Amino acid sequence: MQSLQEISIQYVKGVGPARKKLFQRLGVETIEDLFYFFPRRYEDRTHLTAIARLKAGEEQTVKGRIAGCSSRRSWYTKKHVVEVILDDDSGRLSCTWFNQPYLASYFKMGRGVVCHGKVDMYKNSLQMVSPEWELIEEKEKGNLNLGRIVPIYPLTRGVTQRYLRKTVMASLERYKDHLVDELPIPLRNKHRLYNIKRSIAHIHFPKTLEEQENALRRISFEEFFFFQISVIQRRLSITRKAGIPHHTSDAQTLKFIQAFPFELTGAQKRVIQEIRADMQRPSPMLRLLQGDVGSGKTVAALFGCVASFENGFQSCVMAPTEILARQHYENIVQLLAGGRFPPLRAALLVGGILKKEKEKLHQRIKAGEINLVIGTHALIHEGVIFKNLSFAVIDEQHKFGVRQRALLTEKGSNPDVLIMTATPIPRTLCITLYGDMDISVLDEMPPGRGKIKTLLYSSEQSPEVYASVRDELRLGRQAYVVYPIIEESSRRFSEAESRDPDRDNSSVGRNTDLKAAQEMFRYFQKEEFKDFRVGLVHGRMKPKQSRETMARFRRKEIDLLVATTVLEVGVDVPNASVMVVEHAERFGLAPLHQLRGRIGRGQADSLCILVAEPETEDAQERLKAFLSTQDGFKIAEYDLKIRGPGRYFGRHQHGLNELKVANPMTQLDVLELARKEAVTLTQGDPRLETPPNRYIRDVIRRRYPTYLADVAAG
Repeated sequence: MQSLQEISIQYVKGVGPARKKLFQRLGVETIEDLFYFFPRRYEDRTHLTAIARLKAGEEQTVKGRIAGCSSRRSWYTKKHVVEVILDDDSGRLSCTWFNQPYLASYFKMGRGVVCHGKVDMYKNSLQMVSPEWELIEEKEKGNLNLGRIVPIYPLTRGVTQRYLRKTVMASLERYKDHLVDELPIPLRNKHRLYNIKRSIAHIHFPKTLEEQENALRRISFEEFFFFQISVIQRRLSITRKAGIPHHTSDAQTLKFIQAFPFELTGAQKRVIQEIRADMQRPSPMLRLLQGDVGSGKTVAALFGCVASFENGFQSCVMAPTEILARQHYENIVQLLAGGRFPPLRAALLVGGILKKEKEKLHQRIKAGEINLVIGTHALIHEGVIFKNLSFAVIDEQHKFGVRQRALLTEKGSNPDVLIMTATPIPRTLCITLYGDMDISVLDEMPPGRGKIKTLLYSSEQSPEVYASVRDELRLGRQAYVVYPIIEESSRRFSEAESRDPDRDNSSVGRNTDLKAAQEMFRYFQKEEFKDFRVGLVHGRMKPKQSRETMARFRRKEIDLLVATTVLEVGVDVPNASVMVVEHAERFGLAPLHQLRGRIGRGQADSLCILVAEPETEDAQERLKAFLSTQDGFKIAEYDLKIRGPGRYFGRHQHGLNELKVANPMTQLDVLELARKEAVTLTQGDPRLETPPNRYIRDVIRRRYPTYLADVAAG
C-alpha cells in the first residue's frame, strides 16, 4: 500500500494541480500533511436559536426559510450587497453579504437555510453580516459546516473554510484506511486510547467535544511517547561517550568569581558551580543555560572558557548573527582586560573578515595560539581546525540547524557543550525538548539597573510619543525606534507574512499608512528630531555599514537609532533608555520581549513605548499580556499556550516537526504519562533490542533521523 506521505494532495477530489499550490502555502503537500493539518479551534453549531431569542453581540446559529432576497449596489459604499430575509415563524432576520453578487442565485424564495454568525443591531433590527450559510437539502447525507461541531482551520488567500472542510472529508473517505497505527496495542489498551484512524477522523470532524478531546489526547500521547524515547536514547548515547575531564580547584573557581569589578548574582555563582561539576566528569557535558536578557549568561559561559584554558585546551562561542558575535567578543575582551583573569588570547571569526586575515587566523587557531574563538557559523567552515577544542558555547541554538551544531562539536573530541538562550523555556517544555540536557537557569538580574515602564499608544498619539523621546534625548540619553519593515516598497507583505497566524493581518491589503524605517529615518532627520543625530540600521545593510552605525551609537555619536528587528539580540548600550516599537501589533511576544530587553541596561529608568492599532482580538490579548509583566517566563508561558511550541521556536527545533498537535503547556498530564511509559520501556531495554521494541526503535529512527544523527556526531 502506498504511503500517505507519497500521495500528492492534488489527487484529492476537488484539488488538482492548480489548487495544489494553494495548499502548499499552508505547508500541505501530501495526504499525510492534510490529515495532520489540524483545526486551530472548533465552533459548536449544534444549538439552533429561534430568531425571536437572538441576542446582539453573540455568535449564534439560526435555521429558517428565505422570505426575501435582494441584490443591489450600495450608493454609499459602492459595494455590491446581497440581503436575505430569513423567517423561522418566531421572527425575521436580515442576513447580508458584500461583494458576492453570485450568492443571489442560491437564495431562492422558500428554500431552507442555516446561518451562523455574529448578531448585530442595525437600525433597531437584528442582522447578521457575512454569516456562514448552508442550504438545507432533504437528501443531503451530512452537513460539514452547520448543525454540528465545526472545525476552524488556519487559512490562506484562495482557500475558504467550506472548501477546506470538504477537501479534508474527501481525503478521509478515500485514504483513511491507508493510515498505519504505530503506537503499540498494549499501550493503547492500557490507557484506553483511540486507534489512529478514529483519532484522525474525530480530530477533524468530531460529533461531540468529548470525541475531539479523546482524539487530541491519543495523538498527543503518541507524539510525546516517541519523542521522549528518542530523548532518552540520545541521553544514553551521550553519557556513554568519553569526554575531556577538566580539573578546576575551589581556589581557581573562587578567584574567577572574585575577579569581576562587580558582585556576581547568586544565580551566576550557582550556575558556575554546575558547569564546573559537569566539566570535571569523564563524559561530555551537554547543558542548557537559560536566562532572560541581561541576566549575565556571558559571565557563566566565560568560566567554562577559562577552565578550558587552565587545562591546556581551546574553547569557542558560536552566535547566530555577526552583531551578536561581535557583542560577545567585545564584552569578553573587556572582561578579560586588566590582568584579573588568566591571559586568554581571544579572536573574532566572522564572514566579513578579509581573506588574508582569515587565513592567518585559521593558522593561529590550528597552532593553538588562539585560546578562545568567538564567531558566527564561520566557525564550522572546513578551513577552521582547532588544535584541541574542549569547550563549545552555542548561543540561541534554535536559530541554528541541527547539522550546524553537529559540525561545531566535530571540531573537537567530544567537547563539553553549553547551550545558551535568552528565550525563556518553561519547565514542562524543557522536559519535552531538552530532556537529554542538564538545565541551568539564571533567575536573578544584576543589581543597580533602572526600572522599565511599558506604555501603549495609538498612532494618533505619535506627537506625544516623540515629545517623550525628545525629553530623554535632552537628558543626554539615547533611544531606539523600531519598525517591522525597511522601505516603502516592502509595504506589500509577502504571502508568508499575510498568512502568518501570529501576525495581525487586519490591515493586509491596506498598508498605505504602514510606516517604513527608511522613510521615517528621513522624516526624523528633517522634522521631529532635526536637532539630534539620527542613525539607521536594518537587515539589508552591508555588515560593515551596520557595524559602523552600531559602533557610533555605542560611542554616543548617534542619539536616535531607527531600526528593524535586527536589534532583537546582541545590542548592549546602557545609555539607551527609550524603545519605541511602531506597529507593535505586527510583532510576536518573543520579539517584543527581546526588543524591550535592549533598554534598562543602565542605572537610569527606561521607557518602552508600543505604538499600535490592534484590531484583532488576538493582537489585543497579546499586547495586554506584554504590558502586564516583564517576566520572560510568564510571557513565554502565555505565548506557548497560544501558539504551541512549533511556532514559538520554529519548526527546525528538535522534535517540533513531530509535535503537530501536542502542546506541553496545555497537556502536562499527557506529557508526564507518556514520559513515564517511555522511561519504563527503556529501563528494561535501553538499546531497544528485544523483538517487541525493535519496531519502536525503527519508528524513532524514521521519525527523528537528524536528531539521532546529531547524537552520533557528538
